[in-house]
Amino acid sequence: MTLVLRHCNKHYGKKHALKDFTFSFETGVYGLLGPNGAGKSTLMNLITDNLKPDKDGGEILWDGQPIRKLGKSYRACLGFMPQQQELYANMTARDFLGYLSALKGIPRKEAKDQIADVLEQVELSEQAAQKIGGFSGGMKQRLLIAQALLGNPSLLILDEPTAGLDPKQRVIIRNLTDRLGQEKIILISTHIISDIETIADQILLLRKGTLLTHGTVSELIEQVQTGEKTLENLYLQYYGGEANAAGGA
Repeated sequence: MTLVLRHCNKHYGKKHALKDFTFSFETGVYGLLGPNGAGKSTLMNLITDNLKPDKDGGEILWDGQPIRKLGKSYRACLGFMPQQQELYANMTARDFLGYLSALKGIPRKEAKDQIADVLEQVELSEQAAQKIGGFSGGMKQRLLIAQALLGNPSLLILDEPTAGLDPKQRVIIRNLTDRLGQEKIILISTHIISDIETIADQILLLRKGTLLTHGTVSELIEQVQTGEKTLENLYLQYYGGEANAAGGA
């Protein structure tokens, strides 16, 4: 199971949002770090096939096959949690997941079991019959993660999965991600550096659409030139006062 990007480029008008991006992802958890405009969201949208690379702007391969040719079979392998998604306040959590299961083409009997399973994984089983409008911000985040898990995807893309979560909820998601990363490819974009340090097997640092460096936490902190060898100091070394680590394009 591999996801390979080769020399991928993406322009928005004259803005070069992703520049000659090449990387190979295998089973494990990958963290994406960078300030606003670094290219994180563009990268995720290319991988989810919501955006296409520029013409002659590289290719994306899933298990050696171009995703543009795989179509539905690729999308069936994919789970995506966007940073922002409209939730239906009058729906219960169970009904919301049932609706999305139908959209994904999951048979009704199978969907019932899957919904129970994903709600348990994000610790929302007791709230299954509650309306989403009464959920806290953290509960809504966990519900969005649950919908991304429907269909048991091999490739999971999570945009700011721990945003709005209290420390206890963040631990739930960290533990879940760590377990799922044993058998899936997981890409996480987050502005919470401590979460990336804890969760990710490898971290990719992007700036203005370019991959600056990548590696494990221990490998990356060896690049720190001044001060204590921490991921925060590496971030400051690369980005300085350019921006904080908040997620961006």
